[in-house]
Amino acid sequence: METYNLTGTLEFLLLDLSEDPELQFIFFVLFLLIYLLTVLGNVLIILAISSDSQLHSPMYFFLYNLSLSDMGFSSTTVPKMLINMQTHNKSITYAGCLTQVFFFILFGGMDSLLLTAMAYDRWVAICHPLHYQVILNPRLCRCLLILSFFISVLSSQVHCLMVSQLTFCTNMEIHHFFCDVPELLKLSCSDSFISNIVRIILSIILGFLPVSGILYSYYKITSSIFKVPSLLGKYKVFSTCGSHLSVVCLFYGTGIGVYLSSTVSSSYRESMVASVLYIMVVPMMNPFIYSLRNKDIKKALQKIVRQIL
Repeated sequence: METYNLTGTLEFLLLDLSEDPELQFIFFVLFLLIYLLTVLGNVLIILAISSDSQLHSPMYFFLYNLSLSDMGFSSTTVPKMLINMQTHNKSITYAGCLTQVFFFILFGGMDSLLLTAMAYDRWVAICHPLHYQVILNPRLCRCLLILSFFISVLSSQVHCLMVSQLTFCTNMEIHHFFCDVPELLKLSCSDSFISNIVRIILSIILGFLPVSGILYSYYKITSSIFKVPSLLGKYKVFSTCGSHLSVVCLFYGTGIGVYLSSTVSSSYRESMVASVLYIMVVPMMNPFIYSLRNKDIKKALQKIVRQIL
């Protein structure tokens, strides 16, 4: 079978969610609206936090960076998909594919690690309220952010190096709307056993370990809540974690859905639908979850609206 060298002329073909022109137009409008809402919502969260001095605390520091990461996560794949749908051109260059792989892993890893840092923030705030400012000082917050970024960049570099070592046959059609690493490994003519092992190890680092940290944090939080005598007191304490817990369930719930659909299901369309929820819906929902359930964010957003009007 003929193989291709990895040169600048190499191109892949991405699939659409539907071949029906009418459905494609509906998807285009829907995904464009979702993307615009994602950018608008996260920009408003960033402006609210940066403009209000009362929101300059560790929790909002991590939320600020989570919003930046969410915008990057969605912008890595959605604009290219929208352009392809509008121009009816399904191709993506090898360089463009590697770029998507790098930033998709980078921002996905950042989201996962930032959610873990936010869980640690809630643990300290609830279990050690008197030492909150001392423990989660600005220096530690910056260190956690830099560490999250470093680990994510390292994982992205390894994934890109892994993809760059692959050779591809005459079939250049990726069964997805973006350059998904598992699909690239399936497409490759070269032996992908070692690449799959590396990918599993990296998935554990960016998936299992952060989830374990979040579960441990909430175990300590739940233990602390049970010590509160009144039911109203328990509700007030737990309500401070409501937004973060909702985002965690949404992010990892859809992430597990993507993993199961790609490994269990034989239909690549089902995998694509699960990825749409993970890549587009989750970053769009995060600002709404935090703004609707947080009085401080609501007040800061109202101030911004008054200044604009």
